[in-house]
Amino acid sequence: MSDQRPTASGYTVEAYFGLVHTGELEEDDRVELLDGVIVAEPPMDPPHASGISCAQDALRRAVGTRALIRVQAPFIADPHSVPEPDVAVVPGQMSDYLERHPSHALLVVEVSDSSLQQDRLSKSRIYAGCGIPDYWIVNLRGDCVEIFRQPDAARRLYAARSVAHRGQRLALVALPGAEVAVDDLLPPRRG
Repeated sequence: MSDQRPTASGYTVEAYFGLVHTGELEEDDRVELLDGVIVAEPPMDPPHASGISCAQDALRRAVGTRALIRVQAPFIADPHSVPEPDVAVVPGQMSDYLERHPSHALLVVEVSDSSLQQDRLSKSRIYAGCGIPDYWIVNLRGDCVEIFRQPDAARRLYAARSVAHRGQRLALVALPGAEVAVDDLLPPRRG
């Protein structure tokens, strides 16, 4: 068995998954590995859960069978990062991931309320660093979708950032012809 201790740059993907095998982490623990650090995820409140369902449904309709939709499942972003995006659109089909987690995505969506700063800063750098062409933050606080595009993997930054509001539509960069309404990504407005 390999060593599960962190290296000077933090935990590696192998060491992180090793913690599950040794029982130090449970498979259903709400944690992610971000840049070598194991980060606890906050409890999910109803608006966040609703946002995930909305995004999943909207993307499933837009993508169809052209790609696979994964919800809160591990994504191998780099040797020190295993985020669990709220929704990820990955190439291929389910059978492609029976023995490994994906390491490439066409689109990643994070639904944000209390995690907004982490999603804008830490996760955007991780996703840009592995070249994900489209990263969307469903911003529950702002009732909008923040769009990050044109990843510069070497600098771990997205060159293009914009905001989409209700009434607008978003096209998926990596899947021509696939688009969703911002209204379908956001939960209904609270009374």
